[in-house]
Amino acid sequence: MQSEIKYVRANGLRFGYFEQGIGPLIILLHGFPDTPHTWNFVQPQLAQAGYRVVAPFMRGYPPSDISANKDYGVLALGQDIVALIEALGEKQAIVIGHDWGAFAAYAAANLSPQSIRKLVVVAIPHPGALRFNLQTLIKTHHFLTFQFRSWAVKRLRRDNMSEINAIYRRWSPNWQVSELELAPVKETLRMPKALEGALGYYLSFRREAIGRKGAATRQLIRQQTSTPTLAFFGVEDGALDQSSISRTRSCYSGPYEVVRVPKVGHFLHREIPEEFVRRVLAFIQ
Repeated sequence: MQSEIKYVRANGLRFGYFEQGIGPLIILLHGFPDTPHTWNFVQPQLAQAGYRVVAPFMRGYPPSDISANKDYGVLALGQDIVALIEALGEKQAIVIGHDWGAFAAYAAANLSPQSIRKLVVVAIPHPGALRFNLQTLIKTHHFLTFQFRSWAVKRLRRDNMSEINAIYRRWSPNWQVSELELAPVKETLRMPKALEGALGYYLSFRREAIGRKGAATRQLIRQQTSTPTLAFFGVEDGALDQSSISRTRSCYSGPYEVVRVPKVGHFLHREIPEEFVRRVLAFIQ
């Protein structure tokens, strides 16, 4: 069970978050379609190991604020994390991010290297290694379909949000996720404007990827990362172009380690939580 939701203001928004433990700060960042409940096993284990572990609802996911200017770009996400560290009264944090949370973690590390002590990313290669080829488009076709937001919102809402179940099956084909585990995701995304906010990440990414105004962001997230990084990838990840992993070494100027796990998909930290926590603790300690 998660603890009571706490609130803090950072980067002009109010963030809701779960907090456990005392010690050096760890921030856990969720992706789509997900919530901080994705860390329900990981968070208490890290707290018991002697850390203060904070798992926020990302911008646009209630009860955190929806972006007033509809900015869900990677630069804004990175700024959120740097601001959260300061708002939580710390100068540094270990940041662990999955999916969009990993994009946010990369951006924060490049934006403010002195603020991120160590970096753990799940399922997302360094942005500098991404290539938009045919294989990538096949694996990540949702980046295209989610551009049609009105259609996507209607599709995701119908039939008790059965499309959420389908996404988990496609992205983690060997994991039998229960309806109980998906309940917090669906409850959050049913709230007013939540789906629009979550899908706004994909719209903002397109603007930053190809738009004239996204040049500064592209330069930031593609630059080499100096923060020591541990990267996890599931071999059966239905949303990942595995070829991009081989290009990541040149994207780091600091220590970098890859863990590739067979028979595991996109939600690796939920599929093999014990092994994930063990490897993370070995890395951060």
